[in-house]
Amino acid sequence: MRVARSVGPQLVRAVGAVKSPLVRAAGAVKPLVTRPSTVQFTTGAATLGLIVAATVVTAAGPWDSTGQRTAERDWAASREDSGGADHGHVSGTSGKAPAPAPSAASVLAGLAGAGTAPTESALADALGPLLADPSLGSSRSAAVVDMATGERLYGKGAGDALTPASTTKIATAVAVLAAAGPDHRIETRVVLEPGTDEVVLVGGGDPTLTARKDADGNASLRDLADATARALRGRTSGEVTLSYDDSLYEGPTVHPIGPNPNLAPVVALMADEGRKNDSTAGPAARSTDPAADAARAFAGFLKDRGVRTTVPGPSKATGRAKELAAVTSPPLSALVERMLTSSDNDIAEALARRTAVVGGGPASFQGGSAAVREQLKKLELPLKGAKFADGSGLDRADKLTADLLTALLAKAADPEHPELRPALTGLPVAGFTGTLTKRYAGQPGTGVVRAKTGTLTGVHALAGTVVDSDGRLLAFAFLSFSDPPTEPTATQRALDRLASALAGCGCR
Repeated sequence: MRVARSVGPQLVRAVGAVKSPLVRAAGAVKPLVTRPSTVQFTTGAATLGLIVAATVVTAAGPWDSTGQRTAERDWAASREDSGGADHGHVSGTSGKAPAPAPSAASVLAGLAGAGTAPTESALADALGPLLADPSLGSSRSAAVVDMATGERLYGKGAGDALTPASTTKIATAVAVLAAAGPDHRIETRVVLEPGTDEVVLVGGGDPTLTARKDADGNASLRDLADATARALRGRTSGEVTLSYDDSLYEGPTVHPIGPNPNLAPVVALMADEGRKNDSTAGPAARSTDPAADAARAFAGFLKDRGVRTTVPGPSKATGRAKELAAVTSPPLSALVERMLTSSDNDIAEALARRTAVVGGGPASFQGGSAAVREQLKKLELPLKGAKFADGSGLDRADKLTADLLTALLAKAADPEHPELRPALTGLPVAGFTGTLTKRYAGQPGTGVVRAKTGTLTGVHALAGTVVDSDGRLLAFAFLSFSDPPTEPTATQRALDRLASALAGCGCR
């Protein structure tokens, strides 16, 4: 009943948009729904359900304020073809009793190591010919790991360090979760310097701070202005001096690749990632001084609330300043999920610096990279050959191995490290969410592959998890490099075929 109340209105709104895609997709769906096992369906997503869920994602957004994937949760709860307890009622106008509801048992069984692990020789037979695809370029590496045991089942150049592109974000995710924990929140404050009328907006490094009217669960500059105006009543007379403090970060603010629409200058105070349009993801024109722009927006909100300010200028809050108001980011678990699903470079660089801040090191490109490495070293992960130059993977100086990427995923699934779980739950779902939304059409990996993509010119990578046809949960990493560059779409399809082969594999 709870599911019906929460999912029903969204499905009603979506039905008009869904009808045509359903008709068009009918032919493609039929051969797919018979292939995956029960565990695959329960752990992943059925192709037909994806079409409905994709529309619900558009209508409802992928996350709520706690970081929970509302679209995936509602979709999983409302599917008709799942295992579990039969509720015994005829549903709507379908004219037939609903199939059993989803059950946790088979999901947990999959995570615990259901089925039989593939053998190395069988995996070599399944993956070897696909790895020989010329579209993968001049260098390629691969690793497959059993998530139940952490044992590597297959490797080809698995210890070779290649440029990982955005799969670097998996390392950033694990490092910041290990350093700060999934419930950690980033604070943006307003303080009043004692004996003065100077009000200072202090950036804490929250990459999701927003000036938009609809905060969508993020920390809001408007809410901060509300609280600040209330706190200032009776404490100042006339105009206040407004300053802003973005001194938490050190070193260069511009990424080594230079000004780029994929990343704003990395500063401790910004609103809406310094975007100059209404976009929330992807490339966009960016502010060259996000901190000053955020402070000016804050001044405007204060004016709307009856507080006159000077034109804001840079400053540094003293240790004697008294806090007037504060807002906090969503929990780190939500930030990590958003970073991985949308491959958000601004969040990635902020989380690398957050790792440094928590560890007491310098919050710079170099300091963040060193802090990420230190956290992974504490987790006893295989770092031979690895080099961290940034948190996002935009820097070609980053080098990771397939061994390290699969070890990161296995560590995130380790029952002894539940704090790392968002590094798995944030992975895009093939054909459904984030950077995999438009990939895997008509392939058996749809809905059962969850993976982080990586793409630079001549560089392509895919690393994530999949449940094979025997119900075994596997981690995989595939990296490729080519100079001159291969055709991007062909290379991505070659990587997708590798993951799909694992999804269809009963490789014993």
